[in-house]
Amino acid sequence: MRGEFSDFRKRLLRWFDREKRDLPWRAETSLYRTVVSEFMLQQTQVETVLPYFDRWMKRFPDFASLASASEEAVLREWEGLGYYSRARNLHRLARSIVEKGVPRDTGEWRQRPGIGPYTAAAISSIAQGLPEPVIDGNVIRVLCRLNNDAGPVKSSAEAQKRLLPLARELMDDSRPGDFNEALMELGAVVCRKVRPACLLCPVSDHCRARAAGTQESIPVIPRKATLRREVHRAWVRDGDRLLLHFNNEKASRLAGMAELPTLPKAPPGPPLLTRSRGISSERIRESIHSISPADPLLGSCLSRPETRWIALGELASVSLSGPHRRWIRELLRQGH
Repeated sequence: MRGEFSDFRKRLLRWFDREKRDLPWRAETSLYRTVVSEFMLQQTQVETVLPYFDRWMKRFPDFASLASASEEAVLREWEGLGYYSRARNLHRLARSIVEKGVPRDTGEWRQRPGIGPYTAAAISSIAQGLPEPVIDGNVIRVLCRLNNDAGPVKSSAEAQKRLLPLARELMDDSRPGDFNEALMELGAVVCRKVRPACLLCPVSDHCRARAAGTQESIPVIPRKATLRREVHRAWVRDGDRLLLHFNNEKASRLAGMAELPTLPKAPPGPPLLTRSRGISSERIRESIHSISPADPLLGSCLSRPETRWIALGELASVSLSGPHRRWIRELLRQGH
C-alpha cells in the first residue's frame, strides 16, 4: 500500500458517507438487524437478500420472536435463499441470546451457533463499535490490490490470516463499523472483480496494483475444477397428492426440507422438465420424470418414512427447497 494510513481512512470514510447504498439494515440500525443481515449476506448478493430481509423483519422483528418460533416456520421464511444451515444457526443463535444474553466481544460471539471469524468481527464492529477488522471476499480483493499482492488466494481462511496485519493497520478505531462497511462497499461497487472502476475510487492514489497496472489480475484465485453431475427426479401423482422426499435432520444439505424423490436412473422417454443450476463448484443438471406409483424405479421408497404423500393443498405449509417449489408450481400450471 502507498501513502499514509490516516489519509486513506479519511478519503474512504468521506466517500462512504457520501455514496453508501441505502440498505434497510443501515436505515434502521440495531444489533438484531445487523445479525440477520450478516447471516443472510453470507454467500448471497445484496439484491437477492433485500426482499427476504423485509419479510423476515415483519415475521420475526427481534431475537425473542425468532427464538420462540418453530424451526419449520423459520425455514419457510428462509425458503429460496438457500444454504439453509444459516437459517438453523440464526434460529439457534437467537435462542442462545435469549437464554444467555448478548456476547460482549468477538471471542464470545465465536462461541455461539453459526458464528465464524468474519461474522463475529462484522457484528461486533458494526453493532457494538469494537475495532475488529472484517475480511470478506470484497475486502480480500481490495487489500490484495492495495499491496499489489499476487500471492494465490488458496482459501478464505488463508487470505484472512495473511491480510489481517494490514487490515489491523488500516482500521479506523474511531468509526470501526463504518470503516469496515466502507471497505466492503468499496469492493462491492468500485473495486469490482471484473473491470474495477479505478477512476471512481476514492483511494486509488494508495493502490500499488493500479500504479503497476495489475489491478485486473489481482487477486490470484486458483480455479476449482467444475464438478458436473446429473440428478433424475420423480414426479409421482396420486390424484390430488404428490410424493415428496423429506431430508432427515442429519443431511449435509437441506436437512428437514422436502424435495421431489431421486431416481437411480432416468426412465424411458423425455423428462417433463430439465433445469441446470450451480452450487459452489458443482454444476447440476436435474431432470424430472413422470412415473406411476407402481413403477419399479421407485423401489422401496414408498414404504420409507422419509417419503410421504402430501396433498396439493398442503404444499404451502411444507418446507420445500426453493428450486423444487418453483419446479412443482411450473409442472402444476402445465397440468401434470
